[in-house]
Formats: sequence, C-alpha cells, structure tokens
Amino acid sequence: MKNKKKLDLSLVIPVYNEAENLEILYREIMSSCENLGKSYEVIFIDDGSTDDSALVLTKIRKQHPAVKIIKLRKNFGQTAALSAGFDNSRGEVIITLDADLQNDPADFGLLIKKMEEGYDIASGWRVKRKDKLFSRRIPSATANWLISAITRVKLHDYGCTLKAFRKEILKSINLYGEMHRFIPAIASQMGVSIAEVKVNHRPRRFGKSKYSVLRFVKVMLDLLTVKFLLSYSTRPLQIFGVFGIASGSVGGVMALYLSYQRLILLESIANRPLLLMAVLLLVIGFQFITLGLLAEILVRAYHESLEKRIYYIREIIDSGPDKASE
Repeated sequence: MKNKKKLDLSLVIPVYNEAENLEILYREIMSSCENLGKSYEVIFIDDGSTDDSALVLTKIRKQHPAVKIIKLRKNFGQTAALSAGFDNSRGEVIITLDADLQNDPADFGLLIKKMEEGYDIASGWRVKRKDKLFSRRIPSATANWLISAITRVKLHDYGCTLKAFRKEILKSINLYGEMHRFIPAIASQMGVSIAEVKVNHRPRRFGKSKYSVLRFVKVMLDLLTVKFLLSYSTRPLQIFGVFGIASGSVGGVMALYLSYQRLILLESIANRPLLLMAVLLLVIGFQFITLGLLAEILVRAYHESLEKRIYYIREIIDSGPDKASE
C-alpha cells in the first residue's frame, strides 16, 4: 500500500464537548491557513464528546475535504487524543491547539516562522492570559516553575496547547497520563532545539473549562515520572543504589556501634529501639539495591527487545558507497 502524499502542516485539535466553538474555530483556521501558502490537513479528534460536537464535525467535513475526523470510543483524555492525532497525521510540521477558541489560529504564522529558523519545537507562551487568577493562573505558574526547575527545560508556559513540532520528534515519543504538556521536556533528551513564541490568548466564549484541581495533582505525579525518564531511564541502579547505599551505610554504622557496646562494653542492647532501627535500615538498603538491579535488567530487556537506541541522530552526512574509501 503506497503512502499518502506528505503535507507541510497537520493541525491536530482534540475536541471534548465544544460544539458551539467548532464552526467558528474552523473558519478561523481556514482564514489563517490560506495566508500561509502551505499544504495542510486539519485533524479533529472527538474524545468521546457527549454533546453535538460529532454532528458539527461531520457537517464541517462534508463542506471541507481537508478535514479528518478521528472519533475515540470514549473520553480518554487530552494526551490520548493528541497521540491519536499524531499517529494519523501526514504533515512535516504538526501544530496543536485547543478547540475552545482561546488559542488564536492567527498565530500559526509565528510558530512556523520560528520553525523555519531551525527550531524543532516552537512552544506558545500566553503572556496575557485570559483565565481566572486563583483557579487557573496561579496553579499554572506554580506548575510551570516546578516543571522548569525539575526538568531543567525552562519554559514560561508548559500548559499552552498551541505548539508546533517537527514530525520526527513526535515519532520518538510515547505519551501516557497527562504527559502531552511535557513533550518539550521529554524531547530534550533527544537534543532538540526549543523556542518560545508569544501568542495571543482569548477568554472562553462558549462551554465550560475542563480544568480541575485534580488535573494539577495528576500533572505533579506525571512530573515525577518525567524526571525519572529524563535522568535515570537507562541507568535506574544509580538512583535506587544511592538510596540503598545511604540507608545501608547508616544502618551499618548503627550496627557497629551496638556491636561495640555489646561485645566490648558488655552492655545489654536487646530492648534498645536503635537495634530495630539499624536492622530496618540495613534491610531497606538491601531492598533498594535489589530493586535497582531488577530495574537494570528490565531496562536492558526493554531496549534490546524493541531494538530501541539510547541515542538520537539528527543527520548523517556520508559520501555514499561509490565514493567511500576502500
């Protein structure tokens, strides 16, 4: 089966109960894309909507063949919806945006211009954000600071969905949980170049926000996973071993001290809490080191079974077989 013709752009838009916004959004997308002079496709992912979003998307699809609709069987979440869009896209550059009209399609040109400068990811930065201060902006600012500090990939606005990616970057990333916002941080291990672009942000006109405090908690938990993947995914023993050696060392010192008191000073140590603490720390240290060794075996089995490389190639410059030295 022949591959379909590649396109310059794929616009990937997750949709969950945004029926009132979709036609307005598509008109804005069409207006913006007509000014870009590039081939494109628009991919709407219906993430199990329970309103009339599916009907509106079908109506748009009949009028505009450049639209592709992906209907998920239920609400899997924004990360899963974006992943489905990435897997079914044909564009060399993929632009993501929300369907709630808060991202402005007029900013596509800014993202593409930054990509044409040689960047692999252009990330939107909502400088003048039109959201509630205490329920959205303060938690978001806190999360952005923590993510930047822990991953060491400094961005002002991880939560902005309006981003542009080179397709080859997304091919190497598997997304789970709420990790779509961490794509720049995850991709950083591949040595990508990332730029921030100041974009327009608009207040919501129709529908309700899908954000909740629970999502903030999920993001923080996923951040722990991302930190582990970035720092220790190919060498887990180095993190578990540190805790194991530290715990075992403290327990060993306690055990030596108690041994000195019992054998040299002939003091009773049977009822001392320090004895239980020493045994506990020694056992915990042994368990951490054992866990690290098991993790090392799993990591090697994972990489070798999938033939997954621990490096990423940007480009190969070769003279070719005819000109290579014998």
